[in-house]
Amino acid sequence: MIRFSTAGESHGESLIALVSGLPAGLEVSLDFVNHELWRRQQGYGRGGRMRIERDTAHVLSGVRHGKTIGSPVAIEIANHDWKNWEEILPVETGDTSKHKAVASPRPGHADLAGALKFDFPDARYVLERASARESTARVAGGAFAKILLKSLGIEIASHVVRVGRAELERDASWEEIAALADSDEVLLNCVDAETEARMKAEVDLAVRTGDTIGGVFEVVVHGAPAGIGTYANWDERLDGILAWAVMSLQAVKAVEIGRGVTAAYSFGSEVHDAIGYSNGDEGAQTRFTREHNNAGGIEGGVSNGEDIVIRGYLKPISTLRRPLASVSFETREPTKAAYERSDICVVPAAGVAAEAMVAFAMAKLVMEKFGGDSARELLRNYQGYLEQIRCF
Repeated sequence: MIRFSTAGESHGESLIALVSGLPAGLEVSLDFVNHELWRRQQGYGRGGRMRIERDTAHVLSGVRHGKTIGSPVAIEIANHDWKNWEEILPVETGDTSKHKAVASPRPGHADLAGALKFDFPDARYVLERASARESTARVAGGAFAKILLKSLGIEIASHVVRVGRAELERDASWEEIAALADSDEVLLNCVDAETEARMKAEVDLAVRTGDTIGGVFEVVVHGAPAGIGTYANWDERLDGILAWAVMSLQAVKAVEIGRGVTAAYSFGSEVHDAIGYSNGDEGAQTRFTREHNNAGGIEGGVSNGEDIVIRGYLKPISTLRRPLASVSFETREPTKAAYERSDICVVPAAGVAAEAMVAFAMAKLVMEKFGGDSARELLRNYQGYLEQIRCF
């Protein structure tokens, strides 16, 4: 079974991702892993931290001679900013006078709730772990989940459909979305240039007013067969598992599968995807077809063979250059919320992190269903299942 965990703090020495349960024999490209890390750092509206960090994966275990070997994969991503924090956040006692307190909690962040929970006198240690910097380790580990899925012909990509009031007003094709992941230039990761220009204007407005801005990203799983997930138990339903995975990301406050929001105020005849059947004329594959994909590729908690579509709704970043009202931890008197170097807009980066989480969820279910200690055994099992549903 695939399991993963992360460790590390925002201004600590490094971040760690640990992935276990990968079959042996998967071909690993560190260029691909590092490109995923690069993608997470891009996007219009990112802050000064991205000019300091150049995230690179250092694989400590689990990969030899370019392939997984069946043992846990440990990945380290160094924080280059650590040299500026080594005396502020030492492992041992150190000089406590150099501690840099977060003296007033930021509305919308984990600061206050975390300080109360762990009995901290300020929010420094809360910020260090609650920060979205942690998602770097998720992206590094998620790249390995993507490698597993890609070996079976399953791909995952994301794009931005809304920033502030600027929204993409058409559907995007898989080819358009996949092309964004291969691009060497990232603005706001939108498939439509005119919409992206309007999104950029929204970010510019937030910059001028000392504010931050959120939006909506969409993750698409392409090539997954029918039959992933199950309706048999509530905690095994694919839509629930994916919603949990994406909702676990920092700043994501809502998750939508397919046209779930639209479906809530539509008639059933407008929402449900009519089923057809292709006879495979002129060499085409015989298969069940759908007129639309409003269900987002999932019905009854099970993938139905269409593209799986998940949207994440991202709130604005909690750290504002024009801070909101808060209270001093020490005096309990009114003050302004603390300010830490931060971003203005991170919607494209959140989409990349969500790809990683979706990849983990899908890889885990794929391994549970098809099994295999080696990549060759997994592929054999998977191909047998594909043949089964083709002959249904």
